[in-house]
Amino acid sequence: MTIGSSMSSGYCSLDEDLEDCFFTAKTSFFRSTPNKVPAKNVTQTVEEEKPEPPTIQEIKQKIEKYNAKVTNCLLMKLNDDGTYTGFIKVHLKLRRPVTVPAGIRPQSIYDALKEVNLADMTDKRTSFYLPLDAIKQLHISSTTTVSEVIQGLLKKFMVVDNPQKFALFKEMRKDGQVLFQKLPLTEYPLYLRLVAGPDTDVLSFVLKENETGEVEWDAFSIPELQNFLMILDKEEKDKIQQVQRKYEKFKQRLQQTLKEARGKPG
Repeated sequence: MTIGSSMSSGYCSLDEDLEDCFFTAKTSFFRSTPNKVPAKNVTQTVEEEKPEPPTIQEIKQKIEKYNAKVTNCLLMKLNDDGTYTGFIKVHLKLRRPVTVPAGIRPQSIYDALKEVNLADMTDKRTSFYLPLDAIKQLHISSTTTVSEVIQGLLKKFMVVDNPQKFALFKEMRKDGQVLFQKLPLTEYPLYLRLVAGPDTDVLSFVLKENETGEVEWDAFSIPELQNFLMILDKEEKDKIQQVQRKYEKFKQRLQQTLKEARGKPG
């Protein structure tokens, strides 16, 4: 498969893991669901200083070095104007439900090509949980920012929540720990991928809720808040049942021990 650098909309398909490759604003999306071994997580909030922009020759050398390490078809391609395209994987680790239009069919190829926004076709909303640790593989440009990646992912899933509720993190492993660092909206994820190399154990990207220390409840709609209350109520009932079962077992063991003790000759 070849992808033109000037392509702004269209569909393509790749074998095996690469499917539903949808281009919009130089970005494409498709599914993959490999499993990762969980590790201890640490969130890092310290921002790094941006280095000086590399020259075209430096970029060319980095791309050649990067492609030499690639073991699949996910190569980076340098364009004549100095920009380049490539692939990144984004893990979706969302703990809260997302809001989507109710009763809307999945997006078709026609909708994608015509850039039809299905979310605008109804005012009805519903909430559900996205699969935990799902993975989306994106084809983006070196000019694609973190903000565009977040908005593109939400559009792909027809999520109508405010993009400010989400943040893109880079995930790194060091000394047996998993470190998360929140990326600024103006950062270019593909350049980070280029510098780190294709190994996702060295660097990967994660979409999470944008934790600011305090929950901004005003940013949520009434249906969302009602849904949160239902979830909290269910979790509370489940926790109560767990505690009740735990102490019921203790009670039965104590009663059995007392019965056996009373039955023994003094």
